[in-house]
Amino acid sequence: QVQFAESGGFLVQPGGSLRLSCVVSGISVSINDMGWYRQAPGKQRDLVASFTLWGRTNYTDSVKGRFTISRDNAKNTLFLQMTSLKPEDTAVYYCNAAPAHRSWGQGTQVTVSA
Repeated sequence: QVQFAESGGFLVQPGGSLRLSCVVSGISVSINDMGWYRQAPGKQRDLVASFTLWGRTNYTDSVKGRFTISRDNAKNTLFLQMTSLKPEDTAVYYCNAAPAHRSWGQGTQVTVSA
């Protein structure tokens, strides 16, 4: 059974930083393309960062230079380091394979507000 357990979301002021974690079970982050997605209120869920099994990273334009995706193969965990956060980054963040597996975790809420 594939499961994703996201954590690390919080309320942070604009310009702040957060590090999200996602413990993955049922699939291996080392041999699958993996990604972080986010869904803002009233909007669709979008892929914002991805990591190929070959180590190549890709980011949507709005987060380039601010977000960094990484993984710990031994712990089967995916991370998203977020810096220079903006109010428009407010969303529920999810990790999943890329393309996404049909199962989703609960996500973790990131709120950027003064």
